[in-house]
Amino acid sequence: MSDIYDIVRRAIVDRHQILATYQDHHREMCPHVIGIKDGRQQALFFQFAGSSSRGLPLGGGWRCLPVDGLSNVVSQPGDWHTSADYSRLQTCVEIVDVEVGH
Repeated sequence: MSDIYDIVRRAIVDRHQILATYQDHHREMCPHVIGIKDGRQQALFFQFAGSSSRGLPLGGGWRCLPVDGLSNVVSQPGDWHTSADYSRLQTCVEIVDVEVGH
């Protein structure tokens, strides 16, 4: 596991926010699931602030991101953000390592 993977994993357990850069966009997110899909480390985040190449919907939106694409990753305590449509039936991660409890 990478250091970034460990930071995101710990943030899920502690319900901390993640601040990171992905594709040259600063993102503020709450991680919900981390694990493996197609042999790659991936995580499902709810992005509540920052920017995105496709824009950020009002109130935030779901992002399925490869862990190795994240940089400048910091975990911090803060308000927890999610959406009413969060489901354990997500398709971002096939082999779940850690998932936020309901």
